[in-house]
Amino acid sequence: MANFVDSYVGQRRQMVGRRLLLVPGARIVIENARSEILLQKRSDLDAWGLPGGNAEEGEALDATTIREVNEETGLELLEAKPFGFGCDPLVETFTFPNGDRCQYFVLNCYSQSFRGVPQVTDDESSAVQWFNPAALPPMLPNTHRSVEAYMRFSRSGQFQMI
Repeated sequence: MANFVDSYVGQRRQMVGRRLLLVPGARIVIENARSEILLQKRSDLDAWGLPGGNAEEGEALDATTIREVNEETGLELLEAKPFGFGCDPLVETFTFPNGDRCQYFVLNCYSQSFRGVPQVTDDESSAVQWFNPAALPPMLPNTHRSVEAYMRFSRSGQFQMI
């Protein structure tokens, strides 16, 4: 796994300083056989969210999803199906504690097909845990909105623009 400075976003951040970056990425709702959702607790923000991350140069968003899940949870995704797209700047624009700002454009996916047992596998997460959707912990607003969109998609089958 490359560190942040070597990543595409890290390289762009060095070029533009604190200016707003427009960043493509992927986020995924992973459900186990008990219909629980896997969340990761981010070590940089001390907040719960969905696994996911930013695309690297030359990488398709479905590949981003698979790579990020493996890096962050140790799981091997066997499939990732899209259910929505997050692009609302009011929800997808984020200022990090160091002042860096990003506006995300996120392909939201879901999967119930994976191998392995989730575990913390990098320094981006301090915990990974399954949660009942009716009893989710406080989450980052953009990932909470993705979970809500997934629940609507599960009921309706309609692709979600959020």
